[in-house]
Amino acid sequence: MALSRSEPAAFDLAPYDIAASIAHARQLLAVGVFDEQELAAVEAALVQMAAEYVDGTLRPAPHDEDLFGFLERVLVERVGAFGGKVRAGRSRNDQAVNDLRLYLRDQARVVHDLVLDLVAALLGQAVAHRRTVAPGFTHLQPAQPVVFGHHLLAHCQALLREVDRLHDWDRRAAHSPLGAAALAGSPLVTSPETVADALGYDGVAPNSIDAVASRDSVCEFLFVAAMLSVDLSRLAEEVTLWVSDQFSWAELDDAYSTGSSIMPQKKNPDIAELTRGRAARAIGLLTAMLGALKGLPFAYNRDLAEDKHTTMDAVDTLRLVLPAMAGLVRTLRFDPDRLRRDAAGRSTLATEVADWLTERGVPFHEAHEVTGRLVQACEHAGASLADVDAATLAAVDPRLTAEVRERLTLESAIERRDAIGGTSFRRVDEQITSVRARVEDARRWSDAYRGPRPWR
Repeated sequence: MALSRSEPAAFDLAPYDIAASIAHARQLLAVGVFDEQELAAVEAALVQMAAEYVDGTLRPAPHDEDLFGFLERVLVERVGAFGGKVRAGRSRNDQAVNDLRLYLRDQARVVHDLVLDLVAALLGQAVAHRRTVAPGFTHLQPAQPVVFGHHLLAHCQALLREVDRLHDWDRRAAHSPLGAAALAGSPLVTSPETVADALGYDGVAPNSIDAVASRDSVCEFLFVAAMLSVDLSRLAEEVTLWVSDQFSWAELDDAYSTGSSIMPQKKNPDIAELTRGRAARAIGLLTAMLGALKGLPFAYNRDLAEDKHTTMDAVDTLRLVLPAMAGLVRTLRFDPDRLRRDAAGRSTLATEVADWLTERGVPFHEAHEVTGRLVQACEHAGASLADVDAATLAAVDPRLTAEVRERLTLESAIERRDAIGGTSFRRVDEQITSVRARVEDARRWSDAYRGPRPWR
């Protein structure tokens, strides 16, 4: 019936299942299930089936209940009854875990490289704005001046942690469940490590029950997808603000915006908004999988079939939004003059006054209070801190001498933040070099993968 039939997307794991079937068939040769002639025929047929599935000429029939029955049916039709021997020594349970794991290890590298493309786009903008001064915000209120490149690099750092999480996830996912069979292991798979090696795994799952019952690797992947989507959503939200008339910091390229159906002057940041909206889906997919798992006894239960829908939807979503966001970021046109003008407004240099007083022995709570009074005096006079005169300083507090005005420039405020992680021009340049090296190094991780990769 319809409920028990696999979802259409599950059949797209066919090339991964075929790769595993070839490795498994060779194991069956070692224990005498196949002879050399049969194995050669089975391998040739499976290779051809994989090619046909990838190019779209082989598809399941309406009566095929699941991927495994579909592939076995086609194999038997092509080589004869002995094709059915490939089922020996394994179960749909370990096949299902394996196929999805191979898919995720492959797609993790696709997503990984797309994240790096977005980091590269942000890095390019950071290089272009490594001397652009902008206001930094807390609580969405102007707080202190920062290098705008430093702000863009903050997004790079968050995204590079997702890259690291994918590396870390893969280390735990790189263990083959094949040989676990239904749950107890198989006497016909005497060398599961050989099968694992053929499929690019680092080793074999150490417990056959855990191998088919657990989906923590799926949940962990979904967490990375959700966290990455949240990172993208926060970037998308900032882009939406930057291109608004109220900010006017940047202009969208026409290719990454849309017009209004009723208001001809509108240039809407739809790509950013759609990306922000898709983050909700990613969070929901993680929640759905955790919910499916929470009440299940070990080992296999059919509820676990939710793993394919959740992960494949997450992958499809990321493969859609990541290139779009990379293109959007790459083509943004920023206004450095507007950024600098906003950086100088709203008393963003107030912290410089408090720090200056503190360096001269004033307890910080007093320095904070004195600075607050100075800000109020400037606002009352309609002047900025950068333009404050000696008389106003002295009237607020005699400890505020004219020397403090040397601190009240945007460059001074930025250059004094020169510790590691700070926004000084020197530190931003160092960070650019570091991020560029991390991107180049991370790309080698994908290139080194030796598992089945039917779709790239």
